[in-house]
Amino acid sequence: MSIVLASQSPRRRDLLHQIGINEFRVIPAQGEEEKDPNLSPAALVERLSRQKADEVAQRCGPEDLIIAADTIVALDGRILGKPRDEAEAVQMLHALSGRRHEVFSGVTVRRGERVLTEYEETAVFFRPLTDREIDWYVSTGEPLDKAGAYGIQGMGIRFVSRIEGDYTNVVGLPVCRLLDMMGRLCQGELCKP
Repeated sequence: MSIVLASQSPRRRDLLHQIGINEFRVIPAQGEEEKDPNLSPAALVERLSRQKADEVAQRCGPEDLIIAADTIVALDGRILGKPRDEAEAVQMLHALSGRRHEVFSGVTVRRGERVLTEYEETAVFFRPLTDREIDWYVSTGEPLDKAGAYGIQGMGIRFVSRIEGDYTNVVGLPVCRLLDMMGRLCQGELCKP
């Protein structure tokens, strides 16, 4: 059995290394994400992580353990994906300024026909931001490939006054939930560090 991460995210790779999972292959999902606007944020990330796991399973062996995840930011129930450009990043950061929002990650762990899919939710609170701070941050380029236009593991940490929940969820992979799911899926077999 080998562990397969269905993501190219360097943040997810780093989190796996941090919890002692050092031997894994990266096989990113490549299909188009089907985002249904009628789904709740929790249901959406679960669906997207499951789609990724199912797609990557077609390129893996039946004993491989596949880990797939999807993370989104929601503000007042509205999903904030990755900004299309700098102007949209500025808009998102203004909307988050001084407010609470939620970060949802869906996680799917799959081994053969056995599949578990769950989600984690974390509340994140931003302090009030100035126009100058937002413009500077957007000029760094960091917000452009991040859901909600910020990365808590990067310079975006400057804006976070507090969180309620799992920090690793905000980074993009809730590791406590992942380890629990791996243990339940493998039912005592050797599939976690």
